[in-house]
Amino acid sequence: MCRTADTHDNAAEKKVVLIIAILAGFITPFDGSAVNIALPTIGAEFHMDAISLSWVATAYLLSSAVCLVPFGKIADIYGRKKVFLYGIAIFSLASLLMTMVPSTEMFIRIRVLQGVGSAMIFGTGVAILTSAFPPGERGKVLGIYITAVYLGLSLGPFLGGMMTHYLGWRSIFFVNVPLGIITVLLILWKLKGDWLECKGEKFDLIGSIIYSAAVIATMYGFSVLPDITGAALIAAGLGGVIIFAFYEMRVPFPVLDIRLLTKNRVFALSNLSALINYSATFAVTFLLSLDLQYTKGFTPEHAGLILIAQPVVQAIISPAAGRLSDRIEPRIVASAGMSLTCLGLFLLIFLTETTPIWYLIICLLVLGAGFGLFSSPNTNAIMSAVDKRFYGVASGMNGTMRLLGQMLSMGIAMMIFAIVIGPVQITPEYYPQFISSLHYAFILFTIFCIIGVFASLVRGKTGLDHTGVSGVNKKILTVNGTRVYLNFIYFIRHFLIRSYNIYNLEGFYLLSHIQSKTVS
Repeated sequence: MCRTADTHDNAAEKKVVLIIAILAGFITPFDGSAVNIALPTIGAEFHMDAISLSWVATAYLLSSAVCLVPFGKIADIYGRKKVFLYGIAIFSLASLLMTMVPSTEMFIRIRVLQGVGSAMIFGTGVAILTSAFPPGERGKVLGIYITAVYLGLSLGPFLGGMMTHYLGWRSIFFVNVPLGIITVLLILWKLKGDWLECKGEKFDLIGSIIYSAAVIATMYGFSVLPDITGAALIAAGLGGVIIFAFYEMRVPFPVLDIRLLTKNRVFALSNLSALINYSATFAVTFLLSLDLQYTKGFTPEHAGLILIAQPVVQAIISPAAGRLSDRIEPRIVASAGMSLTCLGLFLLIFLTETTPIWYLIICLLVLGAGFGLFSSPNTNAIMSAVDKRFYGVASGMNGTMRLLGQMLSMGIAMMIFAIVIGPVQITPEYYPQFISSLHYAFILFTIFCIIGVFASLVRGKTGLDHTGVSGVNKKILTVNGTRVYLNFIYFIRHFLIRSYNIYNLEGFYLLSHIQSKTVS
């Protein structure tokens, strides 16, 4: 039976946990974004066709999404440290094997193995951080962790391109090996806790199989839209989700306790907000990179330098947003972030072939600020909404929403291209249709974000108060105009103060000191 274990993490171990999480949080997104840059070179060496090349990315995403929730539950039962350690080891071993693959088939198989290792890392990394740090410190460390993830995403295309050009594509995978070894040694040497709150439970194998089949059908369906096969697979996947839900309500030890979604409003709507946010934002970089290279005539290197503005801002803002979510209700911070994202997407609706670059950069900065404000507070809300015994599953669920949102976002973009442009190369004669496709995509993404703002606001209060006391089933406060307005003003004021504190600007340090005295 699951129980809530006592915590005895000291300050030294907390630092070790954070360092390990930062290393792991950097490795996997760096690998994914760097490999995407190297795909043309990899395809040329192995003589891959377009379908095989797409499977290099799809196989990794599918295996990660399928394994996130099951491995989260396994970590709750057998120990999060064990699963995290094995995940790092598998990911590093797979990276080493990638440098020696002889064929396309073996390449894709090892990418599947690498995806499994990635799922074990992401399914437990956030859970370990949440277990090691109390509610009053949780937002701060989640913000730092997410900054590491953004740095991996930001540096991946740039460093991946440089490494592929000067050292070959195998260097992208080989660099994971020493980082993985360092992380494994740190875990074995310094990490003492194991954080298993469901010791003795049986693992729900049948439920995991049903869940995996539903996720595979849904995600693969999105990847082949607008083909009729894609729609059929998505329908089959949704049917599998319904079957999975009914089955899980009837087993004593479910892989995913459905009550987390039906009885826990904060957890359910926070995950829905994450799904909507990723669905509305993931394809933006893809679409804008095409716009910059086709209609604006930029080289891939110059386009990448422009697009890096968004993740850099995300990395700068995330720590401040995480700290704020320790002091201010995470719902308010995340909702403000989603609103900024909505504004950025709305501004992109007006792109034309002659739009100046400064306008595009402003849009990217607004989007980066919005996502930076949203991500760590929303993750804080998800993890604070459940008891410790569910941390692994909650972490896995959050990761699954991320991957599903990414696939949905790309599926929508591909569907719009297929309908508006058709199966043709994007040449100057088709630029008007291409720009129209961008407009339709950004309109749809903006509508998604408006729905996301509503879902984020009505989720209610997390089971976290600012004295560090958590309680899962607290009464949900009614959202009214006055309270939302006051909370939003409170958020803006403290965000400015806390942001400048982080970067040690003396004037705002004094203001923060005066503010703290006034509040006390």
